Amino acid sequence: MSQDSNETAPLAQPPASLDTAPPPPREFSPSEGKAWGIAVAGWLLPGLGHALLRMWGRASVVFVTVGLLVVVGASMRGNLFTSEGNDAFDTLGYVADLGAGSFYFLARAVERGGPDVSHAGGDYGTRFLATAGVLNLLAALHAYEAARGRKA
Repeated sequence: MSQDSNETAPLAQPPASLDTAPPPPREFSPSEGKAWGIAVAGWLLPGLGHALLRMWGRASVVFVTVGLLVVVGASMRGNLFTSEGNDAFDTLGYVADLGAGSFYFLARAVERGGPDVSHAGGDYGTRFLATAGVLNLLAALHAYEAARGRKA
């Protein structure tokens, strides 16, 4: 054995093409503003974001599904959370309910007797209302991504 085999090889230098500097900040483009507008429209009126993108099937499915979930949840006297929550679960419930957009405000306006979560129906109604909000938020996010040109 020679002495050369005991010596360690020098470490290879990284190629010059690898730059460790952060990329320049991305500028706000008009298409990005349009995408945000479509997302907000889709949140305010479920399905509107997809309708603006001429995705008629998705728009109608989102509108009907979110609308039915809100109607069923409100008719079962589910709890509509308010912004005056006492703990983290109340706040999460409010965010989920608010996700239904204008349907949340409509359900809040027509709510007469208040929630009845002492029965299983009222508890299920609360879940339906939260599901409607989360589904609408996901649909608005999808409309935003589709408006940016990402695969829909």
